Amino acid sequence: MIPGGQPNMQQLLQQAQKMQEDLAAAQQELAETPVEGSAGGGLVKATVTGSGELQGLVIDPKAVDPEAGSAEENAETIADLVLAAVRDANASAQQLQQQKLGPLAQGLGGGSGIPGLPF
Repeated sequence: MIPGGQPNMQQLLQQAQKMQEDLAAAQQELAETPVEGSAGGGLVKATVTGSGELQGLVIDPKAVDPEAGSAEENAETIADLVLAAVRDANASAQQLQQQKLGPLAQGLGGGSGIPGLPF
């Protein structure tokens, strides 16, 4: 602070730029970090990035049970398992976002109401 109680604008701008760089680095790390979710005891596994982009989906052949009912029932079951696995992976991705971005958001003046952040 400059005598008289005025903030040093140069210092504030440097801090803001550093925080912006830290936020960009954290977002890049999230975009590159795989997070897995599963459903049906592991019959279906979904992989998303830490930012929530679906990257992979694995369906165990055991998930298709020809004796469990009609093809329609099997398809419906598999669709439900896929949804559950993707939701599980996205929940884990959101937790990762909170871990990576939460401290940065607090440094920006709080953890809510900041445009572009998921919390």
